[in-house]
This record gives sequence, C-alpha cells and structure tokens, in this order.
Amino acid sequence: MTASTSLKVGVFGGAYDPPHLAHRALAEVALDQLQLNTLHVLPTGQAWHKSRPLTPAHHRLAMAQLNFAGLDRLTIDQREILRPGPSYTLDTLREIQSEQPLAELFLVMGKDQADVLPTWKDWEQILDFATICVADRDGLTGQQTQFMPTEQMAHRFIRLNMPLMDISATGIRARVATDLDSRGITPLVCEPVARYIEEHHLYSTHPPGT
Repeated sequence: MTASTSLKVGVFGGAYDPPHLAHRALAEVALDQLQLNTLHVLPTGQAWHKSRPLTPAHHRLAMAQLNFAGLDRLTIDQREILRPGPSYTLDTLREIQSEQPLAELFLVMGKDQADVLPTWKDWEQILDFATICVADRDGLTGQQTQFMPTEQMAHRFIRLNMPLMDISATGIRARVATDLDSRGITPLVCEPVARYIEEHHLYSTHPPGT
C-alpha cells in the first residue's frame, strides 16, 4: 500500500446491550460492501442519549467479543468505555483520524440511529471526518429512514443493502425479563451471548435459582 492510498476504516458504535445477530450481520455487510481494511466495533461508555442505565460496561464488552468472534478485519475497540465522561462519536472519529491520518473513515449505523442522527452532538461535523453508512432495512417498517440528508450532504451518505432482520436489543431485554431462562432468545443472539446472559443473570427480573 502506497502513501497515497488510504486505508478504509469502519466505525460501528452502539450500546450492545445486548449485541445480537443483526449487529453481526451489519458488520459483515459493512466489511463486504465497503471493502473495509478494518472495522472498529465500539461499545458505548457513558451514553449521554440513553434515558435508562446501561448494563455495566464489562458485561457489554464481553458480549460484544462473543457476538463478533471470528470476523476477520474486525476489532473490538474499548476506547469509549475507557473514556471518562459522556461518550461522543465525533471525539472517537477525531481520535481514529489522528491515529491513522491516511484512513478514509466510514461510520456504520442502523436505521434507528440514522433516524435520531440530528440529535447527536455536533452531528454535521461528523461529515468532515466520515462517510455515514446506513443499513437499508426499510422493509422493517415500510417507511423510509426518517432523517434524509440534504442534497449538499448526500455524497457523504451510503446505503448498505442488508437482509431484513426484525431484531432489537429492547425486545431481547423484554423477552428475558419475562422468561425464566434465556433459551427463548437464541434465534436473536448467538448461543455464546445467550449463555453469557443466563450465567450472569442479565436483564432478568427473576432472582437466580427461581
């Protein structure tokens, strides 16, 4: 690779509370369709935009490592967990760009994140650092993504073609909360993540042993 050739680096953040099969599928799609050299998966540290407390970071990190295991060119990046205070995507992009000044950055996100993008801190500055790549899952609701970039911004957005997967972390947490074990979520999360959730009694409202 010559000095004039940029690396293609993906950034895929999220609470991962818990990480599920749609997260893994989106990572696979991004690696393939964007031809990334590497994809950074970043569990959120202190989430400024979440109204509920997140599961402790060490659990979400462990589950992310299980969920994305075996994917080439993917790394679990702990920087947002280790960063004190609220965690902002713009800060992460600046850090990665400073570490890899020749890199071309691609911010990967699902439709739910794209819908609330205008609420992110200094979100328009993100376009100075990265191309935003949104999973095209319109079939999930039958509607277009709520946020649509202006014509001037359109060249900084890419749609990723992703299979329809009706999975959400909110739904998984709710299912675990109403079941006595995590076996009912195995169609939604990989088996190692399901075992981790059960072993550590995550999301359950039932005391251990009941």
